[in-house]
Amino acid sequence: MTSFEIEGKLIKKFDVESKTSSFQAREFVIEVADGNYPQFVKFQLVQERCSLIDAFQEGEPIKVHFDLRGREWQGKYFTNLNAWRVEKVAVGASPVAAPPPAEAGGGYFPSADNEPAADDDLPF
Repeated sequence: MTSFEIEGKLIKKFDVESKTSSFQAREFVIEVADGNYPQFVKFQLVQERCSLIDAFQEGEPIKVHFDLRGREWQGKYFTNLNAWRVEKVAVGASPVAAPPPAEAGGGYFPSADNEPAADDDLPF
């Protein structure tokens, strides 16, 4: 699956929600400048990645690396922007990162196969 990235201003961080006893998710919203009409884009963090947004303050410019996730449930279709890395936009800032998601098992759990090299922060 293709990974994407986008920069914007962090608008809102939501609390972590326990969806089941073994699954947790957290959402956050960024504002992206798009001509005369700003766009408010909501992302989802899952499992151990829920804490990635903790290091950032609302109003701060960030870059979000994410994958598109889609599913069907009872004839309805849902799309999520699944964030797996968040970093400061400022030059010289250290990213707060997690490895890109594994393709197997719904893509939520990292594996040793997709761990980036210590000097390589590219998700592929």
